[in-house]
Amino acid sequence: MKFILLLVVIFLLSCSDNSERLFKETRSAMYTVTSVTVTCKDEKVAKKAIDEVFEEFKRLENMLNYYSPHSEITLINKSAGIKPVRVSKETFEIIEKSLEASRLTEGGFDITLGPVIKLWDFKSKIIPSQESIKQALSYVDFNKIILDKKEQSIYLSKKGMEINLGGIIKGYSADRAIKILKERGLKGAIVSVGGDIQGFGLKADLTTWNVGIQNPRPLDSKDELIGTLSFSDKCISTSGDYEKYFILNDKRYHHIINPKTGMPSEGISSITIIAEEGAFCDALATGLFVLGPTKALNKMQQKGIEGMIITDKGVRLMTSWFEKNFKTIKNPNSAIELRT
Repeated sequence: MKFILLLVVIFLLSCSDNSERLFKETRSAMYTVTSVTVTCKDEKVAKKAIDEVFEEFKRLENMLNYYSPHSEITLINKSAGIKPVRVSKETFEIIEKSLEASRLTEGGFDITLGPVIKLWDFKSKIIPSQESIKQALSYVDFNKIILDKKEQSIYLSKKGMEINLGGIIKGYSADRAIKILKERGLKGAIVSVGGDIQGFGLKADLTTWNVGIQNPRPLDSKDELIGTLSFSDKCISTSGDYEKYFILNDKRYHHIINPKTGMPSEGISSITIIAEEGAFCDALATGLFVLGPTKALNKMQQKGIEGMIITDKGVRLMTSWFEKNFKTIKNPNSAIELRT
């Protein structure tokens, strides 16, 4: 799970009743802390748009929740190896995007990894046995998810398989939120769903949105950020080995599991991805992390994916766009909207 920390209160600009201002609301949604900030002249219009976004989050939660007995995801999982399940447009779409991300990352991102993830208990610091991992891995294979566009159905071809959209649902939700806000005619907005951030337009002062990038190995509170990124009309997502982990015998075991081995991925401490679409941004941050630094960077350069990798040795590897737009932070208390 990606965590978001709000660093500062965004100042509301109120030069006159007709001036653009920032309106922000933070709530619990999509299993995490979620914030929506919009640029608007009218408080009522802004509030209505923000409320509509959170209603959409609630709808998606009910539809795509792995833990809900009534969700479409649960119905798909219960029908594994038995029959295809006709689903909503949104469920079909997000699973279709998941498979695209799986193919692009050569299986580094895989929504069928659930049986393996269940074995890991990071609170109790328990490492699963190799036998249990091997058994769980037999149910992991995104190629065994069968999509039928004509019927708009999903079929898991092996009994015991499960899908869990935790690695893409936040980015997909941000996509839906931005779509709603644009349709309502807002000039600019930034949405953060658990650290998956998407923005469009400008702030009320006509500047771009500013996001802080977390340091995966901070020495103290003044070292929490390694830099900032200003952007508009893009998505940003970070995956890191510092979000959920334990250390045993001087070795770090974290929650980003390699679908090939069932063990935590090695070689990268954090990866930040910039993309046009939130769903892919979210999924690629996980999938490329799994590939390791060399293969991930090669893949990013081949596919035109912008971002930064911080290896487990602390080496920073940046694509050209990211390097041009990334600023090393000098003042940890400088005004930034969000942290990823």
